[in-house]
Amino acid sequence: MTDCTVLVIDLASRRVHVVGSTPHPNDLFLRQVARTLTAPDEGVLVGHRVLIGDRDATGSTPVRRLLSDTGIRVMQTPDRAPDPNAYGERFVRSIRNACLDRVTPFGERHLRRTPAEFVEHYYPKRHHQGLGNELVDRAPPLQHVGGILRRQRLGGLLNYYDRAA
Repeated sequence: MTDCTVLVIDLASRRVHVVGSTPHPNDLFLRQVARTLTAPDEGVLVGHRVLIGDRDATGSTPVRRLLSDTGIRVMQTPDRAPDPNAYGERFVRSIRNACLDRVTPFGERHLRRTPAEFVEHYYPKRHHQGLGNELVDRAPPLQHVGGILRRQRLGGLLNYYDRAA
C-alpha cells in the first residue's frame, strides 16, 4: 500500500501545512488537494503565486491546470538535481526520524493524526537553523523564575519545555 501525504511548506515562515493524506493516491484525491490549496478564504496558497513541486508521478496534469487557472504558477524541481527541494526533504527527514519511524499506527485516524501532531510541534516549538536558530513564533522572553514544565505530544515521543507561570 502506498500512502500519500501532501505537505506544503511556506519557505519564508517555515510553516508546514498537512493538506491531505490517503492510502490510495489518485486523480480525485489530488483534485481535492488542489481545491483545498486554492480555497478563496482559507486556502494555503492564498497570497502566494508559485508552488514548487517535486517530480512525483502523482502530480497530474489536470491538477496542475486547476492550480494554474487560479493564478498559481507550478514549477517542478530540476530532474536529477542533488538538492532541488532541500526544505521539503529536510522536513520529510525530520518527520520520519523523529516521529513516523517510531510510531505503530493503530488505525487510519491515528495514522492521520500523527503527522498533524508533529506539524503542531515542528512549527512553533522547534528551533530552525535557517532562521538563526530561533523559534519561528518567538514568544516574549520570560523571567528566569519558576520551574520548568515538560509538555508532551504523541505520548512523550515529542517533548518541549516551558517556564511555569
